[in-house]
Amino acid sequence: MDQHWPPGTLYIVPTPLGNLGDITLRAVEALKQADLVACEDTRRTLRLLNHLGITKPLVSYHAYSGARRHNEVLRSLQSGKRVALVSDAGTPGLSDPGTPLVQAAVQDHIPVMSLPGPCAAITALVGSGLPTDRFFFIGFLPRRPARAKRVIIQAAASEATVVIYESPYRAAETVRWIEEIAGPTVPVVIARELTKIHEEFLRGSAREIRERLEAKAPIGEVVILFGAQKEEQP
Repeated sequence: MDQHWPPGTLYIVPTPLGNLGDITLRAVEALKQADLVACEDTRRTLRLLNHLGITKPLVSYHAYSGARRHNEVLRSLQSGKRVALVSDAGTPGLSDPGTPLVQAAVQDHIPVMSLPGPCAAITALVGSGLPTDRFFFIGFLPRRPARAKRVIIQAAASEATVVIYESPYRAAETVRWIEEIAGPTVPVVIARELTKIHEEFLRGSAREIRERLEAKAPIGEVVILFGAQKEEQP
């Protein structure tokens, strides 16, 4: 079925996590139809567009772009341009730039079309082996340890599977906090390099995973998941 791509619309376009074959047909078409692509890193998006054989004007739009760039993109939408919003990898707005632009578009009655596609949190969750009926998505933890621990305490109390984005340099420390807060036997899964050649899932207790990460730090960005502590049988 042909897709209608109305002008003056903000298109939220997920891009591959690593494997370029994961981009959807609708995402490719949205990029072809766009008058402007607002992207986290113009160099990474340019490589993707070159791979797809698409040439489009690019504008950087990230967490540090500031009000001026935000307003420029918003004015492009107001003038009737089709704007595709992309991040470096995955779905824009999930721990990536994009949410303020979507909120401004909604407030200004600008149509927003959200396309389904790659998302590290969901990819890691369904491959983890942990329960998927309820999950608590954190994204990246606060940089300050005290604040990060408070977030983990709140998440652990939900008794749902918790999903955290983390850098490889802080992964061991984060699992150590999980071990302290949720207990040494709570199930933990590390998903790293998702969809790439060296994709890997590490599964074990918090103590086991912490010891493995301390012995050898992971390479590449990781998703950390942990489940609810099993109640002891009387």
